[in-house]
Amino acid sequence: MMYWYGGPGGWGYGLMILSMLVFWGFLVAGVVVLVRWFSTSTSHPAAASPGDAGSILRERFARGEIDETEYRQRLNVLDGS
Repeated sequence: MMYWYGGPGGWGYGLMILSMLVFWGFLVAGVVVLVRWFSTSTSHPAAASPGDAGSILRERFARGEIDETEYRQRLNVLDGS
């Protein structure tokens, strides 16, 4: 059977429009997801491990942000004494 009698009709055009909107929607959503994934995976540093607390404390003491008594108190808390 040959359907050359005037085109796809109303439903055919509607389905073509809907399929193109879905296609472009998926394409744009995919690009947005990829951009967000790449930007978040490289911009946030990893959480500091518990062993880093002593080095952070030493740096703060070296910069003069805390005095010696506060440094020793916090160091004792970190050591568990």
